Amino acid sequence: MLTAALLFAVLGLLIKILGSGYRIWDIAAYRFVGGVIILLVLFGRSANLFRPRNPKLMLIRGLIGSLAFLSVVIAIRSVPLSTAVVLFYSFPAFATLFSPLLFGERITVSEIVCTLVALAGVAIILDFKFEGALPGQIMAVVAAILAGLTICIIKKLRDNHGSVIIYFYFCLIGACICLGPFLYAPRIPRGEIEWLIIVGILFTSISGQLLMTHGFRYCKSWEGGLFMTSEVIFVAIIGILFLNETVDGRFYIGSLLIVFGAISINLVNQRTNHT
Repeated sequence: MLTAALLFAVLGLLIKILGSGYRIWDIAAYRFVGGVIILLVLFGRSANLFRPRNPKLMLIRGLIGSLAFLSVVIAIRSVPLSTAVVLFYSFPAFATLFSPLLFGERITVSEIVCTLVALAGVAIILDFKFEGALPGQIMAVVAAILAGLTICIIKKLRDNHGSVIIYFYFCLIGACICLGPFLYAPRIPRGEIEWLIIVGILFTSISGQLLMTHGFRYCKSWEGGLFMTSEVIFVAIIGILFLNETVDGRFYIGSLLIVFGAISINLVNQRTNHT
């Protein structure tokens, strides 16, 4: 989960470097269509990609995950980044709501507290304020709701599906959604640098998604979501190292809260398993 969070942080940096000239549909098309092609080439014969055991739930996961991705990108472009990201990273809280209701996963008060502590750390790091237009804030919350539901579905699918086929359907549904708008006015990379960035986006998105999906085999849905909040720490570190951003006390306090929440929920689950 932590490695996946690091890769997603690098993915965000690459998208930022690529620039605003690339539309939502351009980024999504390269990510999803490229993912379909690469997974077919690497695993097409061995993974039975077109024979899922639960095709209906697989299609639902792909649709909801794609809508979550598009929603958060729209939110980031509509409101200040800190507002959009903090609202989006409330998704572990929604996962704690959906998991017991839909799939019967048990959650304790201690786990809820650990989740809230980590989310407070995210808000502190990003100096959270309610800013920007209301529609953009609503899109960020919609993205969080969809992301929370998505990780619950991924956790359920991991009972009898591998990581590759789960991510393949995410890419397949995403490609169906974005391919038309992309082909209407495609943005083709210019020069070696842009092509390298596109390749980097493909590598980080595929590797990060496969690692995250595999991680849900070993943890609960909201627990995995809680570990994924560490992406905020990695984003801050990348900003310091590569974008000349400065560090203040919020970074250290917020990082400690995120790490404390993740370690605490792990200890709580170990104690529960032993008893």
